[in-house]
This record gives sequence, C-alpha cells and structure tokens, in this order.
Amino acid sequence: MEIGLSTASYFGKALTEDSFELIRQAGVEVCEVFLTTFSEYEVEFGKLLKERLGNLRVHSVHTLTNQFEPQLFNRADRTRADAFKILDKVCQIMKILDAKYYTFHGASVLKRSQLNVNYEYECLRTREICEKIKEYGGELTYENVHWATYRNPSFMEELHKYLPELKTCLDIKQAMQSGFDYKEYLRVDGKSLKTVHVCDYDGDGLCPPGRGKFDFSEFFKRLRDTGYDGPIMIELYSRDYDSFDEVRESVDYLKNILERI
Repeated sequence: MEIGLSTASYFGKALTEDSFELIRQAGVEVCEVFLTTFSEYEVEFGKLLKERLGNLRVHSVHTLTNQFEPQLFNRADRTRADAFKILDKVCQIMKILDAKYYTFHGASVLKRSQLNVNYEYECLRTREICEKIKEYGGELTYENVHWATYRNPSFMEELHKYLPELKTCLDIKQAMQSGFDYKEYLRVDGKSLKTVHVCDYDGDGLCPPGRGKFDFSEFFKRLRDTGYDGPIMIELYSRDYDSFDEVRESVDYLKNILERI
C-alpha cells in the first residue's frame, strides 16, 4: 500500500492540470485524476495532462458524476448513447494517462425514498459500461456514495451475485455519510477492492487526515488483512482545509502510520 492524492482535493483552488505540481510538492508518487467538466473530457485536454504529469503515476480517473454517469443507465436508447459517447472520451484520456481504473459513482438517488433496484437491468448496463472501459485496457471500480445507488452495502452484495468480477472503490467519508460502518463495505468489497479514498472527520465535519478522530491505524491493518495492496488516495473537499501545507501534513501523517503497521 502507498499514500496517494486525488486532484479532486484541489478542486476550486487549482486547475486540474496545475494540481500535479501540488501533488508532487506533497510528496506522493501516485494520484487519481478528477475530470471536472465537459471540456476536460476532450482528448486534447488528456494530452495536456500527460505533458504536465511528469513522474507521477495515475492510478485512476474520476468524473463529475451527474454530468453523464446516471444517463448510462437511462432506458431511452438515444439518451444512453449520448452518455456513452462521453464515457468513450474519458476512456481515451484514461489510456493517454496509463490509468488502470475508472472510479464510478453510477446513478444518483435524487429522492429521499426507498431504493428499489432492478438488479437484472442494473447488471446489464453495468456490464456494458465495464466492456466499454475494457476496450481501452481499464477496469471500472464502483464506489460507495451516500447519494447514489451504492449507498448501502447490500447493493454491492447483490450486484456481485450477477457480476462477481466487478471491482470496487471504498470511500470512508461516504460510508460515514451513508450511516454505515466502513467495515460493512469492506466486508462486501473484499478482494474486489482496487481503490481507497480517505479523509478525516470530527464533530464539526470533514477535515484532512490527522485532524479528526478516524482510526487510520486500525483501518490500514484491516485493509492489509483483506490483501489490499493498492493506493490509499487522500480525497478532500477543498473547503475543508485552508492551505496546501495542510494537505502535505496529511500525507506525512498517513505515511508515518503506514510505516508502523
């Protein structure tokens, strides 16, 4: 395992292409690239990112979910086809950046109601999405998100019955916001886990790792016990810290814990 950073941590404070230098300054070697808007889904932007990347490795690519991901599940063929055109562009950028994984939120749950999932349909569309990503040498990792379909661990438990090969991404802040213990997601994700997102939280909300109450030592041990050997990506909301030094301090904090377990 190693500590990484998502460019999402700088969203609103630095442009995506400028985030790489900040990540290098924070002392990490692996990152997740968060593409934030339609102009960033263009191949030319991917080439710009490649030029700026330097010696950083890109583990995964992430997109701003509600711009097109929910429409990948739409029952209208034309709507779904347009969404797949955008997905294809993102996959091209993945290939340019040599990213292995696509961090996926899926469909949003916009109403505060009981989620009723047609798993056969969900499986059909998810398989199509996975196949598109696979065309470019990548894999989808389905992330738990408190406002999306994978908000309850039982969703992935059921989906894995149809798609046992499906990979996952665990986000501890999203687990907290969903009202479930992260260990429930970890149990369901198991060997399918390929990406991990972390931040910290206290009584006042989210914060950089080391400034809250989350037990990272126990968490890293549990990850190790599952056999996880991928990156642990710090993914912050930029409103939850004031200076880039705080991000660097969080990297150092997690590195020290990782070295001790």
